Amino acid sequence: MKILVTGGAGFIGSHTVVELHNAGYETVLVDNFSNSEKSAITGIETIIGQSVTLYEGDISEAATWDTLFTEQKIDGIIHFAANKAVGESVANPLKYYKNNISATVLMLQKMLEYGVNNLVFSSSCTVYGQPDSLPVTENSAVQPAMSPYGNTKQVCEEIIKDTVNSEKNFHAISLRYFNPIGAHDSVLIGELPLGVPANLVPFLTQSVAGLRGPLAVFGNDYPTPDGTAIRDYIHVVDLAKAHVSALDLLLKQAEGKYYDFFNIGTGQGSSVLDVINAFEEATGLKVDYSIQPRRDGDVVAVYADCTKSNEVLGWKAEKTLTEALGDAWNWQKVLVEKSK
Repeated sequence: MKILVTGGAGFIGSHTVVELHNAGYETVLVDNFSNSEKSAITGIETIIGQSVTLYEGDISEAATWDTLFTEQKIDGIIHFAANKAVGESVANPLKYYKNNISATVLMLQKMLEYGVNNLVFSSSCTVYGQPDSLPVTENSAVQPAMSPYGNTKQVCEEIIKDTVNSEKNFHAISLRYFNPIGAHDSVLIGELPLGVPANLVPFLTQSVAGLRGPLAVFGNDYPTPDGTAIRDYIHVVDLAKAHVSALDLLLKQAEGKYYDFFNIGTGQGSSVLDVINAFEEATGLKVDYSIQPRRDGDVVAVYADCTKSNEVLGWKAEKTLTEALGDAWNWQKVLVEKSK
């Protein structure tokens, strides 16, 4: 089976390409490198021991899809390519609606045109907004989005579901990620945030590496045990494996319509201070941090109930928060060495 991975050079995409290879799938990657680097391709190839098929192109352009589908026999798509920073989406919503929603609509149009009918969509726990109760199950209400980024994930899920319902034979799964962190244990691939990181862990590792000032903790007055925001942090390799499980399930479907969605997390909520403490435990290093005002668009707390993904996908997160933070630090050390 040949699987197209959009955003295949990105943080989650690159790790998923490795896990697809480990599971026996052939991959084709497309990326415009607007938020990734070509060094990720070298890392993937070193890990899997062979070259990858890469198309450098923009999936918001029809010509990119026509080239892909005429040159490759694609059996399914894992769709990662999107802008993903909550803060940036608040400041520049139209960029997010164009790049995240319009490109997904074009992808679906081209899938139908070329007869490709299996899709795994990279969604997000942001679709739950600020949940009424925790942990979040798949039966939890989809709340009004807290940011334009979150809204794009909600809208794309609805578009995909409507597409499935309108077709005789189309299969799709949306994976609602919680917070991916860590890096491959080979330290050949990992997160490569451009500019100032929008996510906690890469900012933390850059701060400890001396590349930035103290870690900014946005808000210590939330109604949580220690006053800082709570999230569900999942190792990126565990997350990558969830995509393989989702793809396996899609490809087992008989002719007809199929759509479902799954929470992909650990089931454990960790506060910002919990993450700082776990990092110090994993590395023996001290984290210097300062308390800053809350950010627009941030929710108080969200973490997953993963019963459905455990039982239906046959998938479960295996790595601990401490392991993930240790891998993130090892990756950061490699980046520091490369920059010398």
